[in-house]
Amino acid sequence: MRSPVIPRSLLLLEAAGMALLALAFLALNQIVALPAPLDSGTAIVGMIFAGVALMLPATVALVIALARQLAPRLMNASGHSVHQDKEKRDDADH
Repeated sequence: MRSPVIPRSLLLLEAAGMALLALAFLALNQIVALPAPLDSGTAIVGMIFAGVALMLPATVALVIALARQLAPRLMNASGHSVHQDKEKRDDADH
């Protein structure tokens, strides 16, 4: 099975989200000293939520791409049914 391709812009968003989560983790454990406005607990929680929010679009794109590969008829955008075609082929004029 082919692995789905994620656009570069979504990969950049995901990388920014990971960096923000890593920075929040390091600031929470007081390994990195941040400037005064970003050193509060509220700012760190905001960085965690922002990091997760930046990672969500790539996750949604990956899940949709995998669903299209695993169940192409389920994710088919056109309303065309394979079952209707089979009925038309098997229909005989008796």
